Amino acid sequence: MSQAPDLSRRHKAAVPFIFVTVCLDIVALGLIIPVLPSLIADFVGDVSRSGYWLGLFGSMWGLMQFFASPVIGALSDRFGRRPVVLLSNFGLGADYLLMALAPGLGWLLLGRLINGITSASISTAYAYISDVTAPENRAKYFGLMGAAFGVGFVLGPLLGGVLGDIEPRLPFYVAAGLSLLNFVYGLFVLPESLSPENRKPFSFRTAHPLGAAKFLMKNADLMRLALINLTVNFAHSALPTTFVLYAALRFNWGAKEVGWTLAGVGICSAVVQALLTGRVVKAVGEKKAMLLGLTFGVIGFLGYGLAPTWQAYILFVPLMSLWGLAGPSVQALMTSKVAPQEQGTLQGANMSLMSTASIFAPIVFGAVFAVSTSSHLPLAFAGACFVLASAILCAGLLIGTTVKAVIRPGSAAPSASMH
Repeated sequence: MSQAPDLSRRHKAAVPFIFVTVCLDIVALGLIIPVLPSLIADFVGDVSRSGYWLGLFGSMWGLMQFFASPVIGALSDRFGRRPVVLLSNFGLGADYLLMALAPGLGWLLLGRLINGITSASISTAYAYISDVTAPENRAKYFGLMGAAFGVGFVLGPLLGGVLGDIEPRLPFYVAAGLSLLNFVYGLFVLPESLSPENRKPFSFRTAHPLGAAKFLMKNADLMRLALINLTVNFAHSALPTTFVLYAALRFNWGAKEVGWTLAGVGICSAVVQALLTGRVVKAVGEKKAMLLGLTFGVIGFLGYGLAPTWQAYILFVPLMSLWGLAGPSVQALMTSKVAPQEQGTLQGANMSLMSTASIFAPIVFGAVFAVSTSSHLPLAFAGACFVLASAILCAGLLIGTTVKAVIRPGSAAPSASMH
């Protein structure tokens, strides 16, 4: 079996390529964040009722990821990471064009369904990083991946807010152009990361949600870590589901203010992921870094929900960004538990489980927002979604205290026979 450190040396130049690929992907996704809720509200005709529709859109997007992620993960283990990433970028470009031209709510929903399928390949990028790095260095590189997300969410929502003020559908056209540009970029410069000897035949046993769950359950710590990711993803859904509507109602913000705020969030996140994660993990280890990040997340969500003014809300943004310590640490611990030829299956299974949160969380948070912002309740109750997210993330923190996995320096990913 090829050792991860050798792969890292042989493909060292590939890391910047996948970084840029992910960054462009997230810029395209971030472009539509400031305008999608408003577009739905225009079709529905009522801001409060649009909370339910926005929740439905998010849930259907998650449902597509739930079914598509294990298939995409298994395909990347069979055919390699490169073709999966390229097909996804091309599909995203075509999908954004469809949403830009959507004449009604039904067509817009169809676009989000397709988007859920094509976006599922982001997990392949994590498998890509696992292919080219040693286990003890993965938290650092996963942190850089998180920084790519942060940079994408700086540029995407900021540009989306500005473009949305010009024309609500313009961000969709720009997102389509970026995704197709990403496809062309990857076609010429993105190398393959999975060597032929580390590929495995496509198997339907793990290419469906039930098989994916069984794959995660074969190791107790792996399942615990997957459950932590589930709570993180569930809690995070409170932000894209309700933030735009919450900010408009509570602080009277428009697309431009939302775009600038999300840009600030992205900058703080990128700083934490790129500059702090590797250092913190090196100092205290993956488990303690994970617990530290989850603790900041609990505090941050609580602050978001209880902040009485927009100035108070902004003060919690840097604190909340330290939540970013958790994700790379969890990913690093998980990837050390499986063999190189199972990294795609792992990421697909992990995303499939997390997608269950994407299915139910938007409905939950959309309904909570609709109830908490009804006319007979004080405006202070509008932050109930974020308080609920804090409680859910607290459950993930409790699970995290039971994780025993530790990555030893110089270790390699175990073979499949070790499970």
